Amino acid sequence: MATTSPPLSPGSPRWRSTPARLLIAATVAAVGAFSALMVMPDANAAASTLGAAAAQSGRYFGTAIAAGRLNDATYSTIAGREFNMITAENEMKPDATQPQRGRFTFTSGDQIYNWATQRGLQVRGHTLAWHAQQPGWMQSLSGSALRQAMIEHINGVMAHYKGKLAAWDVVNEAFNEDGSRRPSNLQGTGNDWIEVAFRTARAADPSTKLCYNDYNIENWTYGKTQGVYNMIRDFKARGVPIDCVGLQTHFTGGSSLPGNFQTTLSSFAALGVDVTLTEVDVTNASTTQYAGLTQACLNVPRCIGITVWGVRDSDSWRASENPLLFDGGGNKKAAYNSVLNALNAATPNPSSPAPSGSSTPPAGTGRIVGAQSGRCVDVPNASQNNGTRVQLYDCNGQANQTWTLTSGKQLTVYGSRCLDAAGSGNGAAVQIYACGGQANQQWNVNANGTITGVQSGRCLDVWGTGNGQQMQIYDCNGQANQRFSLS
Repeated sequence: MATTSPPLSPGSPRWRSTPARLLIAATVAAVGAFSALMVMPDANAAASTLGAAAAQSGRYFGTAIAAGRLNDATYSTIAGREFNMITAENEMKPDATQPQRGRFTFTSGDQIYNWATQRGLQVRGHTLAWHAQQPGWMQSLSGSALRQAMIEHINGVMAHYKGKLAAWDVVNEAFNEDGSRRPSNLQGTGNDWIEVAFRTARAADPSTKLCYNDYNIENWTYGKTQGVYNMIRDFKARGVPIDCVGLQTHFTGGSSLPGNFQTTLSSFAALGVDVTLTEVDVTNASTTQYAGLTQACLNVPRCIGITVWGVRDSDSWRASENPLLFDGGGNKKAAYNSVLNALNAATPNPSSPAPSGSSTPPAGTGRIVGAQSGRCVDVPNASQNNGTRVQLYDCNGQANQTWTLTSGKQLTVYGSRCLDAAGSGNGAAVQIYACGGQANQQWNVNANGTITGVQSGRCLDVWGTGNGQQMQIYDCNGQANQRFSLS
């Protein structure tokens, strides 16, 4: 049984040893099963970039970016072309954002955010509370003083980026390999520190998805995986705000794609959280492993996106292992093609019939924007009079998503009034916020006409409403004054 001792996280200033992790290599049969599910797409239907291909199934495909490399033309060209989600490699971590207590700096983080949003790309925040890469002043604290410093840091950083980011990795790498809590300085403030971090984050920015992020939680039977799973299950049962779990998915040395990887994803998703692959890299960019992890995500509806940790092999924290999808010269590798083919194979066939009452939407940016002033949706057969406020309910990732975009650019509801808003209980009322015309729109219109929530926000762009404000949504009762259209 292979073992390895990886560093805690890419982008760390030095290598850090951890207890040997128990890893189960993917069996040939498991990889074969993944591969058998992939079908080569029709060339006319296939998207030509990773981000575009992922978006066709309502997902993202992202990368980690370092601000210091953005002046590299090859690097920035690939990143801007291929990906539709960006994570700051180090620039939003505690030591970068609050090097001195009470003195926040966002210059490098904002450089990445501005670069991404100017290109229409979304941004994930990484990370708010972590035992590593703490500034020196924070490392010197303990107990209640450290707890207060953590709260102040979360509030300060999230206030700066409020309403702008798709998600935050609120807490990073808080578990040991056996599933117990890591004995960090943050753990020393009390076992409830993770819960406090998530509650603080929700209060600081209700519109952003809140994630727990960790490595070595890909194998369903592994102790660490079970420890994280049990924490999230407890949080969901007690109403602690958590929207997603990030699996770093570093497959290194003796580790490889576990045969039960999809079971892990679906088991987390069944708790009512979204699942993301946040820091993907694979030794020697194994084509079968990249294709397998991509297909596993595509097979789980609440696996909403994949992020590779770096652009080219030469940019990777594991550069000597050539673990990414582009080589040092910026050329696409065989693994790139395997991932692109898997993403394109998941795209709904444009020639297949759309659901009753809808049609394939016209080409556009994928944003739903309010036309003129109205904020209206058409709720067929509703008993309300025209203009009555509509109650919208969460379908919680189930198959009964019922919002479609009709050929007349109306949003209609079939039966129940449901949207998939991750983080709410099935049937619970959904709070929907206006994005105010910003780039971080959170609802995608899929090729089959359905509308699904993406990453953080439960946001629609409603003209005339301030960014982050709760929307007043009214029933148009079948009238002609529908106010939402596809841009």
